[in-house]
Amino acid sequence: MAACVIRRTLLSTVNKYNRKHAISVLNVDLNSRQTPNMTRLSCSLFNVQQKRLMSSRPEGKVLETVGVFEAPKQQGKYETGQLFLHSVFGYRGIVLFPWYARLYDRDVIPATESKPTEPPGAHRSKEVKGKTHTYYQVLIDTRDCPHISQRSQTEAVTFLANHDDSRALYAIPGLDYVSHEDILPYNSTDQVPIQHELFERFLQFNASKVPPFIPRDTLQAWQEKNHPWLELSDVHRETTENIRVTVIPFYMGMREAQNSHVYWWRYCIRLENMGEEVVQLRERHWRIFSLSGTLETVRGRGVVGREPVLSEEQPAFQYSSHVSLQAPSGHMWGSYRLERPNGTFFDVRIPPFSLESKKDDTPNGFLPGPFTSLA
Repeated sequence: MAACVIRRTLLSTVNKYNRKHAISVLNVDLNSRQTPNMTRLSCSLFNVQQKRLMSSRPEGKVLETVGVFEAPKQQGKYETGQLFLHSVFGYRGIVLFPWYARLYDRDVIPATESKPTEPPGAHRSKEVKGKTHTYYQVLIDTRDCPHISQRSQTEAVTFLANHDDSRALYAIPGLDYVSHEDILPYNSTDQVPIQHELFERFLQFNASKVPPFIPRDTLQAWQEKNHPWLELSDVHRETTENIRVTVIPFYMGMREAQNSHVYWWRYCIRLENMGEEVVQLRERHWRIFSLSGTLETVRGRGVVGREPVLSEEQPAFQYSSHVSLQAPSGHMWGSYRLERPNGTFFDVRIPPFSLESKKDDTPNGFLPGPFTSLA
């Protein structure tokens, strides 16, 4: 596997170390599917002045140098051009620009309130206050994409096609949204450290800058042109029996079909096992409400054709899907049914989230490739 899964215990060790040292380094065998040995790794962190981040070549077992690990930022934000490893999915990436989202965390309840007892899958209508949280638009190194087994597919940003075929969707693969706490920063002397077709179109090397990769004018133009379809504004999170579900919805635009308007959204979902027990996702149950007054129920096996196992070695699974309504707004909620090793089942809530449209101005002039048609 070309990227390692870095566990929360590892992050805790690294963060404690970085309180005392401005720069620390990490040596990880990225071919291993197992959690790095904490005893050996801790000794490496404290006894060696400088080691290199390592990454494996997809076609073999040979390790190659990636760069030098930096202290994660506890305050402030990462700048355009910051190299990083994803702390959960392990891939190499580079920051393009930040988004400031509203995080609606249903696990955080004011001390004056008690958490209501509800059956799993119930739609809780209680208002949840959002707080500002930083996410980043990033490029994923294409060398790592085939080896991110904890995801259903390489993350991509999807757009509605700009022609008469209202059903066509186009994707720019290798674009992701990453939370601030999932960034493990590092630096590299390589002038092209990330392999992605958009890397050199969006960024250029400048040795006098820190980080040494600065945005080209094309990056700003692309961001401004496609802001409505790229913008990450709301994030919804809820935990049930140690399974945390995070949902990020994106509005994609409107199309006319059979004398009616059809509004499209993409939603990205991440399931994460915060406990020690191995569980497997078996079923999904969705409720989709449209402003037009319709309420649709969707049930099915697994998600996107898979029934992922969430374990300590691979605690997270992430996927994206799409939904359309014949109304400019609505909302969704639901549950997943998971199975324990002893054969018993339990339901995990999917936090309710709004589907809100924006002024429709479907991108039509500046969508740099590569593209993949999803029609």
